[in-house]
Amino acid sequence: MRSGSDPSTEGSDTPLKIDIYRGDITDCEVDAIVNAANNHLWMGAGVAGAIKRKGGIEIETDALSKGPIPVGEAVATGAGRLKARYVIHAAGMGQDLEPTEQSIRDSTLNSLKRADELNLQSIAFPLIGCGVGGFSVPQSAALMLDAISEFAQSDTTVKSITFAIFTQDDYDQFRNVIDERSV
Repeated sequence: MRSGSDPSTEGSDTPLKIDIYRGDITDCEVDAIVNAANNHLWMGAGVAGAIKRKGGIEIETDALSKGPIPVGEAVATGAGRLKARYVIHAAGMGQDLEPTEQSIRDSTLNSLKRADELNLQSIAFPLIGCGVGGFSVPQSAALMLDAISEFAQSDTTVKSITFAIFTQDDYDQFRNVIDERSV
């Protein structure tokens, strides 16, 4: 899967496009952005803090009204003042802020399922489990890409997935994982 390519997926009539964007996820022009959340859905620092600052406190208020949720699950809320129409809160960890391989996979897959249920075509993800979660970029990328490959086998409205990577170093590491999988 190369950035900007249309990888063919077995069992799917339409290829799923995967892109990498170097920048702030809140600037992505997609139907939904994903918040790397805890299962109680409070929005503190990192990606969640940026979403709340730019989109408005109503995103967190809406999220809190839907929580807590099981670790690995995902819920959708409005997107406040963001360009996206929805924020999908992916509970990649509990209040202990310790994600697992399974919670990263599950929260990625469940985010895609919420997007499909909303008939969305495009979604942007941050790296789930990195930062405060302690997973490395290559670990998170591999787990998330595995979940996407599984999801791509289903009939879905989702046609485009963007990974919004904030720093150049993280972008380069993610890019290496994508390139290795394309060989």
